[in-house]
Amino acid sequence: MNIGIGSRVRHEELGVGVVVQVTSESLIITFVNHGVREIGLLYADDELEVLEAAEPINGLVSLADVERSLEKIIGRIADEVSTEDMHHKWEDGKIIFQPGNPELKSYELPIETFFHKIVMVRDRLRVMEQRINSSDLSDQEKVNLQQYITKIYGSLTSFNVLFTSKQEGFTGESKG
Repeated sequence: MNIGIGSRVRHEELGVGVVVQVTSESLIITFVNHGVREIGLLYADDELEVLEAAEPINGLVSLADVERSLEKIIGRIADEVSTEDMHHKWEDGKIIFQPGNPELKSYELPIETFFHKIVMVRDRLRVMEQRINSSDLSDQEKVNLQQYITKIYGSLTSFNVLFTSKQEGFTGESKG
């Protein structure tokens, strides 16, 4: 089916509707009496009668397609637990949070999970640094924010013991 956004269609059961989105696999249609529905392109020729066609825009990618692609990519990256940077002596270890009150239950956390969270904090700080440096802020504002981030890194240096390589860990303010 070669129709674009804005095309008016009729479905035997759903009635009249307007195509509001076209993806590589389906048409998203808002039907007057049945709301938004998705019709697969494989079935569109059999299920829809075109009342008024709008020209498709070649090469147009819908926002939903972009969002789904980004979610898949980011999901793959974010969900990967990188233990290759974690020092081997910590593999299969756990962190135990033991409250001072003996009546309270302790909490155990696999060290790989904790390490993954630390790596995510580090990586997000790096992205924040890049965004600050490429922003329209004044040089003084950039310096102020960069100093703040450096202090955050300094607060996180205690976790460097988890990393195999010093270069992968955190570096705070130098005491020079």
